[in-house]
Amino acid sequence: MLRSELIHPEISRILARAGHSSKVLIADGNYPASSAIGPKAELISLNLAPGMVTVAQVLRVLLTAIPVEAVSTMGMPDDDPYRLPHDPPVWNEYRSILSAAGQPIELTPISRWDFYDAVESRDHVLTIQTGDQALWANLLLTVGVRQAS
Repeated sequence: MLRSELIHPEISRILARAGHSSKVLIADGNYPASSAIGPKAELISLNLAPGMVTVAQVLRVLLTAIPVEAVSTMGMPDDDPYRLPHDPPVWNEYRSILSAAGQPIELTPISRWDFYDAVESRDHVLTIQTGDQALWANLLLTVGVRQAS
């Protein structure tokens, strides 16, 4: 048994091969994970049941495993029927997780259709599909660099 927080063998394998600027999508339960995916990306489904697991839970663990230099959210188009008049509540949870992990990273919203385009890039290496039911919960992480010891 591994002692690190990340113990999923396939996720560990994929992240170990990822490099600077690789993209990792943590998808909520509404995201079309099987069709909106990069040409070289792998899909890991952790959507056990509605609400299990959440994007926030996955984010918390991934931050212990990889350096992250950017975190993008899916922005809400003005004409979207599910648009909220404010940031989705889950975004504040992400900000708290980033802060607790010592990551001074701001969430950067990308418009919905540009978000899909970013996920479909050649830099996308992994989608982790969750059962998260929160609206606008998708996160696109950009892998950073490991600093010299």
